[in-house]
Amino acid sequence: MTTASAERLLVNFFYAPPVGHAVEALHYCLGHHLADPKREVSVALNAATAVELAGFCRFVRDAYVVEHPLLESCLDSAARQAGIPRRWDWVVDDFRRAQDVQRAMFPGLRDYYQTSDQLLTATRGRTYVGSHLPGYVPHPQLRFELPESAQAATARRLASSAGGSGGGRIALMPAGSGERSLYPSVSSWLAILDALADAFPGIQIALIGKRRRDTRTTTSLAPGELAELLAHRSRPLDCFDIGLAEQLAVTEACDLFLAPHTGFGLAALAVGTPWLALSGGRWFEYFFNRVPFRSIIPDCERYPCFTQLTPAAVVDEGDDGPRTPSMSRARVGDDLERIVAAARELLDGSLTYEQSLRDYFADLLAAHGGDASAIWSIDGVHLNYLPRVLG
Repeated sequence: MTTASAERLLVNFFYAPPVGHAVEALHYCLGHHLADPKREVSVALNAATAVELAGFCRFVRDAYVVEHPLLESCLDSAARQAGIPRRWDWVVDDFRRAQDVQRAMFPGLRDYYQTSDQLLTATRGRTYVGSHLPGYVPHPQLRFELPESAQAATARRLASSAGGSGGGRIALMPAGSGERSLYPSVSSWLAILDALADAFPGIQIALIGKRRRDTRTTTSLAPGELAELLAHRSRPLDCFDIGLAEQLAVTEACDLFLAPHTGFGLAALAVGTPWLALSGGRWFEYFFNRVPFRSIIPDCERYPCFTQLTPAAVVDEGDDGPRTPSMSRARVGDDLERIVAAARELLDGSLTYEQSLRDYFADLLAAHGGDASAIWSIDGVHLNYLPRVLG
């Protein structure tokens, strides 16, 4: 219940739909909450993202859902923001609103924040997420509190699975919501499943994803491709198209989450599950949550990647279709031993978070030819692990 003395802060975070951006927003909510636990922190999110994640964070007072275009201009932006209260002590915006490349790429983003500037009043100040002005604790550990019903349903689901459980559990997301070329082919995944099944007899694997088409992001995996993965000799458990809370509960119950770069990887870290990232594609991993992880970065000279906002080049893989080089069959084959070795470290719990960071940033720096200025991360976690950038 709101009290007269409670300071009110809005994390104004309208951005692209992928799940990871909702996780980012909630991470910033936590940092601003920890700076003043008596403060009431609320968040505004794109209706097309995973807004229900806010319900797993007891430090979030209210979540305001905004149905607003991103890729196109919006003539009725004010009406679409009508549900957001107008007066706050602090408004902290997503920093992307100030980036010219983002405003040019997403006209709806530009319109949202221009209108928001007119609608919202911040009596103490308006700035960006993570700013020290309203108070912020950087690099906190975000942890979702999942519904007990989802956890109970997951326990029943895992217990009824035909797959083994003696070798640990892996949640595997074969593809995210980007272009198909940004993720490994089915033949590559089958090779990975073979390697895991051989290395860890009795391993239980749960396949995570979303085929259902709606206003939110979906997995770029065809039904026939999923059927091929489910037919693997490891007898994976089909967790596609169950609710988000239950998919997160399945991930929480697993010993690691295996996937290419995907927003769901951020959510996996927020339920305390280590992420084994088959790194590559357009984006490197930039969110760190005090949970051990491994990012298998490819040989970037042979398999170019990390183009970020620039579309990635692709190679023709014949029957498997076009793939960005870092997700090709050749790259996956080259890194199979590294994938298994990283899985072993995460399954047996021998890898510390600190070692994860040290190894990752050393590899990422090498992938960028020693150019530390090309690397970034939420809350600047990378700055303690790279040479100081002069200038």
